[in-house]
Amino acid sequence: MASKQLYVVDTSAWIEWLTDSAHGKKLSSKFPSKEFCIVPTIVQLELSKWLTRELGEERSDSVIAYTQKCIVVPLDTDISLRAAECHRKYKLATADAIVYATAQHLRAQLMTFDAHFAKLPAVTYLAK
Repeated sequence: MASKQLYVVDTSAWIEWLTDSAHGKKLSSKFPSKEFCIVPTIVQLELSKWLTRELGEERSDSVIAYTQKCIVVPLDTDISLRAAECHRKYKLATADAIVYATAQHLRAQLMTFDAHFAKLPAVTYLAK
């Protein structure tokens, strides 16, 4: 059986998908199913903050519950050290470096709307 591609979905892509924006509608057919969707815990933090502020605690709880059915990856020493390297090499902010390092660590594609990832290896950049 052929293996299917794993994706780390960046917070920007989650927000577009969850708000059903014009960009989110385009993403809908590309969004990975739960068994191929990797969620770094830093993305859960960012999503929880954004969702609680913008859509309320109930919606936040619902989305975080959904993410827990995906492949949740906590920040560990290996990812932390790789993130530090990504920060130095690509000048990424800490949270972005963690997200990208998680994708690299698991040999997954990073799916994002954030332009600062656009030219990095193994990134599915969705331009706005």
